[in-house]
Amino acid sequence: MKKNIKYSVVSAAVSLFMANQAQAANTWSEARNDAMGGTGVASANYGSAVLINPALLAKSKPDDDVSVVIPSVGAQITDKDNLRDQIDDISNQIDSYRNALDNITPMDIFRNPVGTLNQFQSAAGDLANQMEDLRGKTARGNAGAGIAVSVPTSAVSFAFVTKAYAHAVVNSNIDQNDIDYLRNIQNSNAFAVSQAGLAVLNGSDEITKNLNSTASGKAAIVSDYGVAIARKFDIGGVPVSLGVTPKLQQTWLYNYTTSIDNYHSDDWKKSKYRNDDTGFNVDAGIAADFGENWTVGLSGQNLMSRDIDTKDVRITNGDTGVTTNYKDTYQIRPLVTAGVAWHTDLVTLSADGDLTETKGFKSEDDSQYVGVGAEVTPLSWLAVRAGYRADVKGNDSNVFTAGVGFAPMNTVHVDLMGLYGQNETWGAGAQLSLTF
Repeated sequence: MKKNIKYSVVSAAVSLFMANQAQAANTWSEARNDAMGGTGVASANYGSAVLINPALLAKSKPDDDVSVVIPSVGAQITDKDNLRDQIDDISNQIDSYRNALDNITPMDIFRNPVGTLNQFQSAAGDLANQMEDLRGKTARGNAGAGIAVSVPTSAVSFAFVTKAYAHAVVNSNIDQNDIDYLRNIQNSNAFAVSQAGLAVLNGSDEITKNLNSTASGKAAIVSDYGVAIARKFDIGGVPVSLGVTPKLQQTWLYNYTTSIDNYHSDDWKKSKYRNDDTGFNVDAGIAADFGENWTVGLSGQNLMSRDIDTKDVRITNGDTGVTTNYKDTYQIRPLVTAGVAWHTDLVTLSADGDLTETKGFKSEDDSQYVGVGAEVTPLSWLAVRAGYRADVKGNDSNVFTAGVGFAPMNTVHVDLMGLYGQNETWGAGAQLSLTF
């Protein structure tokens, strides 16, 4: 009874999302700006602007050509409670518990009653310890990807974009009655004998049906398909760019909740746990240049709010017969971010801050991010980047970011990034883009 739950966040937020042809703290994934602390509202290049702030699409230079991002991908995993190993351990412990039950025979009880009883009680005690340690713990994962084709012109610039971001969360729901039941077996010989007798007569399922703890996995995949339009204006001698991206938005929600001993990560994808929805949304942005070196920007992602319910999953308590409904709501809300950048041919410094909270499932706490980053370009074909991103709400891990970019002949662009932070948070991203 192997439960590869320790890979469930990864499979849901990466494998599952990639299977749907489908990003991380943001609603976008772009390796250059992710390496710069997740900034980009004022510092993104025109070729990836449609992913971050469509206004920057109009900031192309006269000699800039068509840019194609094919693709940008990234993922982040946070497991501050080491849940991956903990659930794997409890799965093995449940195996030991069931094996102890299934291996008990009337002859064992007759020949070695003390040894048989001790084995059974020891397995129950170990399982109770694991459940107590697992209670209330959570792991999260995010992943994303984007493809963009940007066409700069002197009048109106436009871009075609397909991007997606996925979010997954795995948590345990430990029932205190399960722990009490196992402790009773561990500490009471009379009760242990009675339960062992039931196992001999009816098999281990007669006992494990008294365990009603659950493991829950939820995932959301949001895919956008849009066309961005951007134009530059002169307002009082200040170059100002405006951009807008109307888009079709598809959402897939997965709500997989089951008893902890029946949890299989492959079951996430089953249609009975999935709900989907299609609607319309829009991104917009503005950017202004002050002098040759300063740019400020403001972007709004998903300006139309949407609430989408997951499938209603029902689990019946094997002991009491009571059915519990497990349901959640995924919230898509406007994400407004302000940014500023100072840039020269050699150095770019950037800072972004969310003016609104980042929403997710209603059952989760909200986050609000700020980030700073830097890029140094010592050679025309080489860039080195670093940054830092923090959640001012304190509900997500703060991370350090870094990356490099290569641009041979200024035609092929390869960008790589990695991040590491508190609470066992790590991530990576890559991007390939071409200019013609």
